[in-house]
Amino acid sequence: MRSDSDLPLEPRQTALTRSRAFVPLASRSMIDVAAARAETPGAAFVTHLNNAGASLPPQPVLDTVIDYLREEARYGGYEVAEAYADELSSVYDTLAALVGSERSEIALTDSATRAWGSVFSAMAFRRGDRILTTTSEYASNVIAFLQAARRSGVSVEFVPNRPTGEIDPQTLEAMIDKRVRLIAINHMPTNSGLVNPANDVGRVARAHDVPYLLDACQSVGQMPVDVGEIGCDLLSATSRKFLRGPRGAGFLYVRRKMLDHLEPAVLDLHGSRWEALDRFVMRPDARRFELWERSPALVLGMGRAAAYAMQVGVHEIWERVTALGALLRAALTEVPGVTVRDIGSVQGAIVTFTVDGRQAKEVKAALHNQSINVSVVTRNSARFDMEERRLPDLVRASGHYFNTEQEFERLVNAVAGLCVRSYLGQG
Repeated sequence: MRSDSDLPLEPRQTALTRSRAFVPLASRSMIDVAAARAETPGAAFVTHLNNAGASLPPQPVLDTVIDYLREEARYGGYEVAEAYADELSSVYDTLAALVGSERSEIALTDSATRAWGSVFSAMAFRRGDRILTTTSEYASNVIAFLQAARRSGVSVEFVPNRPTGEIDPQTLEAMIDKRVRLIAINHMPTNSGLVNPANDVGRVARAHDVPYLLDACQSVGQMPVDVGEIGCDLLSATSRKFLRGPRGAGFLYVRRKMLDHLEPAVLDLHGSRWEALDRFVMRPDARRFELWERSPALVLGMGRAAAYAMQVGVHEIWERVTALGALLRAALTEVPGVTVRDIGSVQGAIVTFTVDGRQAKEVKAALHNQSINVSVVTRNSARFDMEERRLPDLVRASGHYFNTEQEFERLVNAVAGLCVRSYLGQG
């Protein structure tokens, strides 16, 4: 039998609390964390570490959505949309400013998945064409690739990684030939902390004149994203994650030069004009990818969230969330029975881990009972990477700039407590 000294650390004795490096990051940040929390109603009710799933909206975003819905209820949907035409139009300018594009290159959608899928399905692939992608690609993207392979005979090829886990741009370049029709990568995977070198991939894509589609679902709102610096031709993003906007909204960036080569699979009277009985004309801008029906309230909420993020400072947000992520990884690593599963030479806010003797869904449920929100990444979400690394389902904790060091301490202590109970056989 092991002695008391061999037991896992008691929750109150975790590395996070006893480390001499545990200094409130707010003291080294330009962000007023207290003010950010005061404008985040949910922060008073829960320790929310599931921002990679859906973040907590700030009060101005909440007010924007609710106020608009009240107006719709009082005066009618079409009538209020007409009255808010200028505000709705300004969302294009706000999102363009967020990602460094022109307003004509922005399309509004109901999700990042819709944005990504609408532009991917607009591409005309032929048998023998090649798509180059990452081993960390999200399931929905890979399913679309496989569907294109089945329908068109396109070849889907996964670019090997650097030893640190992110896509290797040099290997990518070596794989390019005249049959490559698309480079499609994620900026930040759903199941690890890494950041793919999107700028380096962009330089390869531009050098060989290959269209480049970037899934920025996890990066927009978390880190600076500039389409000019990245060099991508297409980008998809969501409202609900690190941008802190409402669910049910997303957007698409389409570089102007790409529009001549893309016809959406679905068009309506909003994305095109019926000019004659036998003729229609698509819009000349990215809005050809939009459909007439959408929620103006959610559109305005997404625009307000983007403006809010820029007001806080995207560079400042990135500085804080990377520091919080590093702090959490270091603390979890020191808890016996916990294994941090993150890879990558550059890591962001997403932290994934496993607990010995506990399934990820058990850990999530136990934390939920303590008002701590995390999520579970299943193998089905990122099968190639997780099978390659022989990973089970993972617990994913993803903080944001409004989270405090004390909330991370709560998480680590709660996880340590689960380890103690597992060791003692207490379930």
